[in-house]
Amino acid sequence: MESCCSTCTKLSSASPSHPCIADSRGFGRKFTRNSLDHHLLSSSLPKPFLQVNNARNTFLYRRSSSRFPSTASRGIISAEAWDFGRFLKTLYFFNGPPSPAKFVEFLVEKLSGPSPKEPVKAMETSGIVLVAGATGGVGRRVVDILRNKGLPVRVLVRNEEKARKMLGPDVDLNRSVHLYNKMKWGAGFYQDLSTKLRKLIVGDITKENTLTPEYFKGVRKVINAVSVIVGPKEGDTPDRAKYSQIKGDSPEMVEYLGMRNLINAVKGSVGLQNGKLLFGFEENSLKELPWGALDDVVMGGVSESTFQIDRTGGENGAPTGLFKGVVSTANNGGFTSIRTRNFAEPEDLSAYDGLELRLKGDGRRYKFVVRTSSDWDTVGYTASFDTVGGQWQSLMFSKFEYDGKLNPTFVEGAFQLPVSSIQSYIKDPVTPRFVHVSSAGVTRPERPGLDLSKQPPAVRLNKELGFILTFKLKGEDLIRESGIPYTIVRPCALTEEPAGADLIFDQGDNITGKISREEVARICVAALESPFALDKTFEVKSTIPFSESFTVDPENPPQEKDYNIYFKGLKDGITGKESLEQSPVPV
Repeated sequence: MESCCSTCTKLSSASPSHPCIADSRGFGRKFTRNSLDHHLLSSSLPKPFLQVNNARNTFLYRRSSSRFPSTASRGIISAEAWDFGRFLKTLYFFNGPPSPAKFVEFLVEKLSGPSPKEPVKAMETSGIVLVAGATGGVGRRVVDILRNKGLPVRVLVRNEEKARKMLGPDVDLNRSVHLYNKMKWGAGFYQDLSTKLRKLIVGDITKENTLTPEYFKGVRKVINAVSVIVGPKEGDTPDRAKYSQIKGDSPEMVEYLGMRNLINAVKGSVGLQNGKLLFGFEENSLKELPWGALDDVVMGGVSESTFQIDRTGGENGAPTGLFKGVVSTANNGGFTSIRTRNFAEPEDLSAYDGLELRLKGDGRRYKFVVRTSSDWDTVGYTASFDTVGGQWQSLMFSKFEYDGKLNPTFVEGAFQLPVSSIQSYIKDPVTPRFVHVSSAGVTRPERPGLDLSKQPPAVRLNKELGFILTFKLKGEDLIRESGIPYTIVRPCALTEEPAGADLIFDQGDNITGKISREEVARICVAALESPFALDKTFEVKSTIPFSESFTVDPENPPQEKDYNIYFKGLKDGITGKESLEQSPVPV
């Protein structure tokens, strides 16, 4: 089978002398990005036909070969008249009805579009870390650490002037590059490049319409340090007696609704831990693709295929897609395939490492082709693979390396290939894509039997502070339910002391104490790269009591910590909410 990534997907069956897909019957495997092409391949086709597989679609293809005929099945196939009607139907399905207007539009596009002598090299926009709340006490320190590590940073702030003063002038756009490319490539290219180079996003997570999707392109990881502001509008007393006022938006707007808006804004860019389903059944619903047959009728052959849904033919009687048909070398043909139309909106799979096909194998070789352009004759990314007969399997592909060799397993005749799903994936080891700074104490206001007099002010005054901790916990739950790989950091009371003190990591939301904002910022950055921090929720404090201050000798600073030592001791599924779910006392 041949498959490739593009704005279309194709599956086909063909003869081994052509660089397409070898004959096979179902098998699962993962591939990389954009769209999918599947071929059952085994004979030679002219190179122009290969270029047909380069549009934004998915193509499943099977082809026969005069070099590897099947004697048993060859006897049941006889030469047939070429079906001109099916040829026209194929053209109509993929290209629509003939239209002079479309032809004129095509010519205008080709004549007016940029045609540099050398291809334009796309600017690297992946790997960007978004820091939300970048002017806050933790956020600005996170920005500094990321910059010192040489990592690309994009900041989300409400106050542009404050951000420039605090983070420096280079937080803004690189205008010289913009102007140069505006003159060279035109306004469209200029606008696109401006978005790619933008380092500062002025937006408010409580206002969804300020989180323009284009601003988050290229963002692969997020550190969220946004928090509701607590404290008096005027000076507090030494014992924080005035710690009972919310400055600005309410906790519900910031911690809960704002979190929902932020997750929705970055979800498509950072990716989901379980991948993005392109085709298949999920929660009793079908995610469909616009499949159509693309067989050797386009070059005079008589092979024929189709794609249909088999409601009980999948694993354990579940539904599955079914690529089936008959492949014949008659009339110098020898391949069948299914391919998707160009997607109305290209699938952005840039956050993922590959594509996975779940198929039922038949011992044959197939090819999968994906294309990243809507042009019909663009480059197709191709991978071939062998299947195991009678077995449902999932294979992972992050590279498209097609050797062009002949298909040794081609057999003419009827075939069928169950395809239950096509989806993207993130390769192991998965690391967090969303690190959130929350707060210790979020589960305590409603905890049975807790002595509130011994708890920090936020716990005692949760109601007076607009249920601040209640909505922080609700915001955490949105992250855990989003499907994004995450880490939730719950610091105890934040201080302006330097980092370097010994730390205590805990889970279950029980500890109290203090910790440096600088230390929290370092923990957040370290969590982004650690698989041990994946999907963990934890509290953290220093070993220094409130009664003592912590200082560092500038001439002999403490060695930077290996936070993986702490992350490795964390467990999955512990949030502190367990204590809120106590069984009722029997009567």
